[in-house]
Amino acid sequence: MHAPYASDPKTVKGRRFSEEESTFRSCFQRDRDRIIHSGAFRRLKHKTQVFVEHEGDYFRTRLTHSIEVAQVARTISGALGLEGSLTEAVALAHDLGHTPFGHTGEDALDLLMAPYGGFDHNAQAVKIVTSLERHYADFDGMNLVWETLEGIAKHNGPVTGDLPYALADYNAIHDLELHTFASAEAQVAALADDIAYNNHDLHDGLRAGLFTEDDIQSLPIVGACFAEVDRLYPGLDRKRRRYEALRRVFGVMVSDVIDTSSDLLTTSGATSAQDIRDLGRPVIRFSDALWSDLKEIRHFLFTRMYRAPSVMEKRAEVTVVVNDLFPLFMKRTELLPSDWRKDVEAATDETALARIVSDYIAGMTDRFALQEHARLLGE
Repeated sequence: MHAPYASDPKTVKGRRFSEEESTFRSCFQRDRDRIIHSGAFRRLKHKTQVFVEHEGDYFRTRLTHSIEVAQVARTISGALGLEGSLTEAVALAHDLGHTPFGHTGEDALDLLMAPYGGFDHNAQAVKIVTSLERHYADFDGMNLVWETLEGIAKHNGPVTGDLPYALADYNAIHDLELHTFASAEAQVAALADDIAYNNHDLHDGLRAGLFTEDDIQSLPIVGACFAEVDRLYPGLDRKRRRYEALRRVFGVMVSDVIDTSSDLLTTSGATSAQDIRDLGRPVIRFSDALWSDLKEIRHFLFTRMYRAPSVMEKRAEVTVVVNDLFPLFMKRTELLPSDWRKDVEAATDETALARIVSDYIAGMTDRFALQEHARLLGE
């Protein structure tokens, strides 16, 4: 039974291009499935979060991260009486616009694109699902319903001021009401993202040897979870102890979001999904106390993991790859694949060409970018 403020697949604002709906799947289920079957989603398998793809099979990729986010989002959504398929669709699509090499690749591409409108991975995700996926006979993109597009565009909150060009271009022809908050379902996807990466970055940092269990036991939440495991399972072997403790950290975050958001939703007075958008504030959030604890955990991960010397060394190496490929493709467009040539021929100026090159590089996996750099530049 859905809550009154849940998104209703029967009252959606529709798709940009009219098409006959499925008789056995809701529009949100259909959107979720289109995302899963997209080329951009498959490529997330070889795009990384922090570590470069070839560094180890056990580190999270964008694909495993997106699946974990969807699982968390589905759990929270169900507990709050929201529309699970919409939540899942937004969660699965939220990282589609990421470049190879995680935020390192995005930072490099954003600098290269500064004269041409910059680069933003959330805006790029919208561009992918509305234009760059070209598999359907009747339209470019996936023709997702308005509510799914809205969630992808603004799951982190309203998007105002100078809009990224990719988002501004689409919003000009299909208004996503960027000035408001998104549905509660999209807000759940955003918080599920925070929960997933906080948890798995602790796992991956330990696996990479960037810090130890002893190092993180002084952190809020984490220390208490290790203490509980030691009390319940004295002498437990190291790997199981680590997993049991971090599983509890995961649970603490999920429970906090559910409890806090349930109260906020109840007191909001909202009786429709539109009421949630019009509140002017988020209704899915951590408690103030837990948010303060998470900031301390994030600071630890920033200094000990994201800025670890070995990670910074790899960041410098892959920045060179992006910095080399972009001007090469700008100068020698014949090096682009044949199915990109039509777009190149239609480019009317340098900015249009740069945006095509940016789309191509952003779609690369870590592995392909490294291979192309070696093939084309002999390095």
